[in-house]
Amino acid sequence: MWVDPSRVENPEAMANQLSKVLEIDPKALVRSMDSAREFVWVARLLDPPQAAAVRELNLSGVGYLKESKRYYPMRQLASQVVGFAGVDSRGLEGLEGIYNELVAGQAARRDVLRDARRGTVLLPALSFRDPEPGSDLYLTIDVWIQYLLEKELAAAVERTEAKSGTALILDPNSGAILAMASVPTFDPNHFGDYGREQWRNRAVTDSLEPGSTFKMVTAAAALEANLVDPSDIFDCERGSVVVMGKRIRDHHSFDRLTFREIIAKSSNVGAIKLGLLVGESALYEQIRRFGFGRLTGVDLPGESAGLLQPVERWHKRAVAYMSFGQGLSVTSLQLASAFAAVANGGLLYRPYVVEAVAKEGVRVPVEGKPEVMGRAVSKATARTLERLLEAVVEEGTGKKAAIDGYRVAGKTGTAQKAAASGGYAQGRYVASFVGFAPARRPRLVGLVALDEPNPRIGYHGGGVAAPVFSAVVGPALLYLGVPPERQPMEVWPGEKSPVEPPALIASIPSAGESSNTLPSQELLVSDPSGEESLPDFTGLTARQAVVQTATFGLRVNLHGRGLVSRQAPSPGSPVETAQGRIELWLAAGSSR
Repeated sequence: MWVDPSRVENPEAMANQLSKVLEIDPKALVRSMDSAREFVWVARLLDPPQAAAVRELNLSGVGYLKESKRYYPMRQLASQVVGFAGVDSRGLEGLEGIYNELVAGQAARRDVLRDARRGTVLLPALSFRDPEPGSDLYLTIDVWIQYLLEKELAAAVERTEAKSGTALILDPNSGAILAMASVPTFDPNHFGDYGREQWRNRAVTDSLEPGSTFKMVTAAAALEANLVDPSDIFDCERGSVVVMGKRIRDHHSFDRLTFREIIAKSSNVGAIKLGLLVGESALYEQIRRFGFGRLTGVDLPGESAGLLQPVERWHKRAVAYMSFGQGLSVTSLQLASAFAAVANGGLLYRPYVVEAVAKEGVRVPVEGKPEVMGRAVSKATARTLERLLEAVVEEGTGKKAAIDGYRVAGKTGTAQKAAASGGYAQGRYVASFVGFAPARRPRLVGLVALDEPNPRIGYHGGGVAAPVFSAVVGPALLYLGVPPERQPMEVWPGEKSPVEPPALIASIPSAGESSNTLPSQELLVSDPSGEESLPDFTGLTARQAVVQTATFGLRVNLHGRGLVSRQAPSPGSPVETAQGRIELWLAAGSSR
């Protein structure tokens, strides 16, 4: 609706009449009605009942112009992905924003001459351009899965009194995003009624510490370096370890755990020992191969790269903390993509939501999709990780993610949030679960994260996030026609009753291992147990000895090859007598 001020006799009276119908400020309308102007907007995108009510007023100087209005028939569904267009039908957020030029097309244009009496003259020689319709976007989003995901996520946020929630479903064999949800959400038909906080697509814009879900990456690094087998045993020090003078506690007082059990039961101490065994350079490279620390390249706006410091800037305890998901930040999409790489056999795909573009009814798939960004892990490592993650759901912290009829692999996470003043805030957590199913032939990868659930109700990922995964992925598999399959879990030979090696170790290399495997160099380690005396290292391989001393804060010199035959200071000596250094001599065939 517009008005010609030169034809309005009483602007104040008109403005008062219109304000009763259109909810506009009458004083602002009067100020805009300068008699020297011929055209002033009164209101845009009026609904038909409003327009009819104005027409009944029969006001002079008022005109109407038909214009298009962007309408979203599914309202809140996938609103943060789709985004919205403004009053001028220009895309402002989401896909509407980044694909605006493609979707909007081009308006018609006609150049004319106007005479002094404001008459219009059309001349054939002047430029003329027909309107060009915009293109249609076809998305990878599945409406039914999206609806189910939003419904279950919203219910979980309400049930746990969480601050917000994020969830997504990926096809691990292509990187296609089948559903992506953030709660609280908004209705794009009335986007102005909501705050910008609700417009945000948290799965791509927000980055948080991943917590124990990141132990999958630590496990992958150890497997890729051939340092461990699933049945290798670690001493988890009854739930407490001292790293470089700082004590780090576990969520449970674990004693001896196999590598497999460390992942299943989510032991922080076990993960720390894995990380120290791998070393900072190898762990950093594995993190990068999974795509952390850089943009995924998803075709959605506002993506964050997370935060991963270069390895040369890591502090002295960085390996220990990163081993169980502290000291770096990732996005939900990055984390889901990393698990998708495990699910598909090791390939890291670029995630995407626009599958095809149609112009005048002709649908053309987007070139270059799917796109492999690199290999995250070998096929053999992916296969072993798959089985380790199955154990999390079968017998570990992720039991509530189980789905009747299907094997599920995944990892729970309970990450304490950073405090504004430094350190970590008490009682503020991000509870998460990320996994895939069916575990042996994955079709779907799912991630669920709840930000600051009420601790009195529950804040562990296995308790509040894992059930949402089950409630969504189970029905989605049936919807996609994936037949149920349920078989007993396979186990590694001897893993149910492992034969204990000469010492509790991180790997079991051959007796012929030499200092060529671990070169004679100073290795910085620290004390996990807080003992005041040195243990007996004789009879261990070089690597076993390093792991046994792996948090003492001493510098270790290795000499020779074979098994440890003697040490200085001697076993039982106070740690202080080492004066910061321990010498180990190795010889072929030596034993205790």
